[in-house]
Amino acid sequence: MSEALVEIKGLEKSFDAVRALRGVDMEIAPGQVTALLGDNGAGKSTLVRCLTGVHPADAGEIRFRGEPIKLGSPDDARRLGIETVYQTLGLIEDLQVWQNLYLNRELTTGFGPIRVLDKKAMISSSREILSKLDVDVPNVRSSVRRMSGGQRQSIAIARAANWGRTLVIMDEPTAALGVRETAAVESLIGRLREDGVTVLLISHDMAQVKRVADVAYVLRGGRAAARRAVAGTSGDELVGLITGALEGDARA
Repeated sequence: MSEALVEIKGLEKSFDAVRALRGVDMEIAPGQVTALLGDNGAGKSTLVRCLTGVHPADAGEIRFRGEPIKLGSPDDARRLGIETVYQTLGLIEDLQVWQNLYLNRELTTGFGPIRVLDKKAMISSSREILSKLDVDVPNVRSSVRRMSGGQRQSIAIARAANWGRTLVIMDEPTAALGVRETAAVESLIGRLREDGVTVLLISHDMAQVKRVADVAYVLRGGRAAARRAVAGTSGDELVGLITGALEGDARA
C-alpha cells in the first residue's frame, strides 16, 4: 500500500445504545478511487460523517497526511480540501449553474469594506471548471432546474472536485441515473483520478465498483471486514464479503 492520504484507526461511534462504528481501521491512498461497501446499517454513512466533521468520533484516530486531526465541523474538513457529494446533491434548483458552483464561496471585487459580487469572474471560472472536467452543460447561466439528472450530478461532482483538492467523497453518485448518465458520471470519476484527485466512493453497484475503483473496503457490523484490490477480485466475492458468506482481511 502506498503512503496513505487518510488513515483511520480504531474509530468508534455510538448513538445511545446503537454502536454504529466498532473500531474501524482503513486507509485511503492518494490519487486512487477507494470504494466503501456494505449493507444498510454497516456503518458507511456514519464513517463518512466522521470523516467530514458532521459527527465527532467517540474513540479512535483520524490521520491526514500522517498528522492526527480533530474534525469538529464540516468547515474543518473543507479547510483540508475534503468535499462530499451527497445523494441529495445540495444544489439550489432556481440558481444558475455558476451560482451553484460558487455557492457560499462567492468571489467579490472592490476596495476595503465596499465589495460587490464578481459575477464575470465566477461565470468565466465556472466555464473553465466544467470544460476541464468535460462536463456536458450547455450554458453556465442556465438554471439547475432545467438540467437532467446526470447533468445535476456532474455539476455537484465538479463543485466538489474544484474545492475538494485532496479528497472527494461520493455517496451513491449514480443511484437515480440511467445507463447513459451513469456512464458520464463514471467517466468524470475517471478524469478526477487522472488529475490526481483522491475519491472515496460509496456504492451498492458491484459492477460500477469493478469499473471505476482501485481498492474496496467492506464494512460489516461497524467494522472493516475486508480490503480487496479491485483488479484481483470479483463482484461475487465482494457480495459474499458484504453479506458475511465469505470472511476477509481488512489488511489484504
